[in-house]
Amino acid sequence: MTRFQAMRESMIRRQLMSRGIVDRRVVEAFRRVPRESFVPPESADLAYADQALPIACGQTISQPYIVALMTQALELDGDDRVLEIGTGCGYQTAILAELAKEVYTIERHAALSQKARERLERLGYGNVHFRVGDGTKGWPEEAPFDRIIITAAADRCPAALWEQLVPGGRLVAPFGDAWSQRLLACRKESDGSRSDEYLCACRFVPLISQEDGGGPEEAFS
Repeated sequence: MTRFQAMRESMIRRQLMSRGIVDRRVVEAFRRVPRESFVPPESADLAYADQALPIACGQTISQPYIVALMTQALELDGDDRVLEIGTGCGYQTAILAELAKEVYTIERHAALSQKARERLERLGYGNVHFRVGDGTKGWPEEAPFDRIIITAAADRCPAALWEQLVPGGRLVAPFGDAWSQRLLACRKESDGSRSDEYLCACRFVPLISQEDGGGPEEAFS
């Protein structure tokens, strides 16, 4: 067992399973994805620490437990089409790709999206589709989606994303402002209404839309 594999096993036992991550498929996905490949080289020794880490473009890679909690709350069954808002470094994307049929991921920073694409292709993931753009608008031409995950905090759920979720689908996201955020798992009922499950308090970078003056950077084809 390599040093990173030993660190990964320790992370799974001490940070995930001890805190209620009990979905066997989620745990096995975390065993397969090398988190050290998704952090800056200078942070490799902290890859499995119980904390978020900075990445490029002023963004972060969430702590392993939060990634696991959000993934478990999606209740993936292996046949899902998942929309991810906020590709970041691609770590959460890789976990989703291990568990879902197809992953559609949107990132507003072109440089982050390109690096994540290269990283995931190098690791052999062929079921991930990338887009550079405003995540609050979703991916209407590929909708509807069985599951949606938002990896940045908004004060409310963007209407376009809720419309692109199938009835019976689940959306997991942090909601709130810079000082107070709540991680919720939201189920879309058959009549379009929403029922929420509170997961935990959290701290995410803000979700930026074009209306906020944060339009997409130069896109890659």
